[in-house]
Amino acid sequence: MPEKETIERTDQDARQGKSPGTQAGEFVREEMHHVREGKHGARSAKQAVAIGLSKARRSGVSLKPPRRGRASARTRKQASRDYRRGRGHARRQRSARRSRATREALRREGRSAASRRSLARQARSSARSRGSASRHRSAKKAVRTKARSGLLQAARKAARTRRAHARR
Repeated sequence: MPEKETIERTDQDARQGKSPGTQAGEFVREEMHHVREGKHGARSAKQAVAIGLSKARRSGVSLKPPRRGRASARTRKQASRDYRRGRGHARRQRSARRSRATREALRREGRSAASRRSLARQARSSARSRGSASRHRSAKKAVRTKARSGLLQAARKAARTRRAHARR
């Protein structure tokens, strides 16, 4: 069950007209906190993100299931099931035995899935799967949201990176 603050932050994002992905980000954030504080573990950062997205869909965030080619058929099917559930379709009684088994299985997993290092690795690998044009667009969007000091800092970092790559 998502925490009250997460639901409130998601509702606020929705009122501000932010995208379903941004709204779902609050649930992913909550999941990372759960792993970090030891409530349960996750096999990988990808699994922790998936749990967060599933919770978001079930809570009514209108995050559509991934399109064909972006995820496996099984993932798409589960995502559409979660999406329908969040849209208020008929609910079945949740199996207590299954819930407990899932919770216990997650408790046995490691806690390093939410570390900065594994999240950074996950972000990089998911960025690589996108095209360069898509990455370029999101970088430009990021620049628009930075203040002057942020821009200067980003420019310095870019120059440093260029210098480091030029030496190779």
